[in-house]
Amino acid sequence: MNKFISIPLFLLLLVTFQLSAQNSEKFQIHSHNDYLQTVPFWTAYSAGASSIEVDVILKDGKLMAAHEAASIDPKRTIESLYLDPIAEGMKNGLIGKINFHLLVDLKTEGYTTLEVLEESMKNYQDVLYSEDNPGGLKLIISGNRPKPADYKNYPSWMLFDYQSMELTKDLPWDKIGMVSLSFRQFSIWNGKGRMVEEQRVKLQDFIELVHSFDKPVRFWGSPDSKSAWKAFHEMGEDYINTDHPIEAADYLNKLGENIYQNTSIHEIYQPTFEADGAEMPVKNVILMIGDGNGLAQISSALFSNGNQLNLTQLKNMGLIKTQAADDFTTDSAAGATAYATGEKTNNRAIGVDTEEKWLSNLPDILYEYGFSSGIITTDQLTGATPASFYAHHPERDDSDQIAAYLSTSKLDLFIGGGRDSFEAQLENLKSAGFTLVESLEQTEAGRVGYFAAKGSLPKKLDGRGDFLLNSTAFALEFFDQKGAPFFLMVEAANIDSGGHSNSTSTIVSEMLDFDEVIGKVIQYVDTNPNTLLIITADHETGGVSIPQGDIASATVELAYHSDDHTGIMVPVFAYGAHSDDFRGVYENSAVFHKVMNLVKRYHQK
Repeated sequence: MNKFISIPLFLLLLVTFQLSAQNSEKFQIHSHNDYLQTVPFWTAYSAGASSIEVDVILKDGKLMAAHEAASIDPKRTIESLYLDPIAEGMKNGLIGKINFHLLVDLKTEGYTTLEVLEESMKNYQDVLYSEDNPGGLKLIISGNRPKPADYKNYPSWMLFDYQSMELTKDLPWDKIGMVSLSFRQFSIWNGKGRMVEEQRVKLQDFIELVHSFDKPVRFWGSPDSKSAWKAFHEMGEDYINTDHPIEAADYLNKLGENIYQNTSIHEIYQPTFEADGAEMPVKNVILMIGDGNGLAQISSALFSNGNQLNLTQLKNMGLIKTQAADDFTTDSAAGATAYATGEKTNNRAIGVDTEEKWLSNLPDILYEYGFSSGIITTDQLTGATPASFYAHHPERDDSDQIAAYLSTSKLDLFIGGGRDSFEAQLENLKSAGFTLVESLEQTEAGRVGYFAAKGSLPKKLDGRGDFLLNSTAFALEFFDQKGAPFFLMVEAANIDSGGHSNSTSTIVSEMLDFDEVIGKVIQYVDTNPNTLLIITADHETGGVSIPQGDIASATVELAYHSDDHTGIMVPVFAYGAHSDDFRGVYENSAVFHKVMNLVKRYHQK
């Protein structure tokens, strides 16, 4: 088999390293034993490694890239694997500048091996560091090095790896490229969980000592995991040692995005629980849907808000299985249709069954029992979740066709974005009796619609403000004035957006915004005890987990398995009359039937 890199693969790697965050200012990677990679040098370079290690054995006058004599391959030399690719890359412009060094670990006697290395490097003078070429390549010599007193005898492009805990001012610091020690001299940590504090402090003190001499530090034999990379990065290790440079670079590049600190902790409303689970008539039903909101999303908001949420005050809870009729993993259309109609349908379908036949939804059905109904969303009103409560169409992205259903629905109130999709329907909406208000400060009887944006509403961190809280408060007052039983669906849509974009800040901030609204609604239930509140999600998005966090500083780190929906069960919380009916584990379609059983029990058509 040809062991040399092919042109297509080479070009693929070029794309990779050109897109990667080459030599990020936030961290630096040491590609340990890089010569063992399938594609030495280019793998490390594509990951943005600042330090690239090659073991060298002097054999028959040649510098072989190998750890021991038994593994020597005549084709694998320091020249063929490193110096030639670097020189060629500089010549053809694939390497714009040298922002890395080679750490050459000598496995044979130092002085003799360096004589051959110096002679060999004469062929690469154009790429080497010098006073005339300050941006050139430097080699840091490790392993079998000369005595420190002899460092000065070597050329300016050659520095040395100092390996001792004894650091004094009289060392030849101008010839020391870095300080390296075995991690095991400080700790036996395996990279899982957390380092013992005493060992961590010892390591931290040594890092700071090295830095006091204005030199970088590296630890070999260190744990090679995400937890370890993060810990070493936070401690200030200059060259994070890894055998997985691409994976380490990918993780560390995204670390800033994956960590979020909440700077505004909101107060928590304490429920009275006086009517929670009470066997009393259900007059009002409020269904709150956090789109994409799984247990990790809820947990991240909890840990970012002083370890408390309004949601987590509730006592009656269960788990919902979210599968669609045609797929293990549901989308919002099929998920919301199950809640709205009590039937599972195919992904992308809104308010129709698997054969595209209309399904009656809760607003339509509850109208026959004397209920008013409303929907609120931070999404566009043609979005899959709100549309499932008024439309009947097999394709969720057909916005024009979906918009046409709103005027024919039994809704009394709608609030959300996406006015542009309804331009052709405005007169139909008015003819259907909707007053289209310009703000939530207008008080209107009858049927009310409010388009909060021409297109999509901004996310919470982008200036949406208290839109969802104010809209929900408006809706509750609106229905109170009507005096009739009501059904209200409230959707926090952008938790899902955060999952799709793997944005920790979006997930946490949108969930916290949702939780403030939940507190408002819980308070409403306490003053209107014949109300049933149900809080759940249509599905989980992102395959989110929480590898680390700090409750004291309201900080969490999220990790992602996916940028799409997952089949994980989602929590359901209930509060108020008959809330204990929602305990257990059941299908998403069961929520509709639980609601309708209570409606039929206490209301007549």
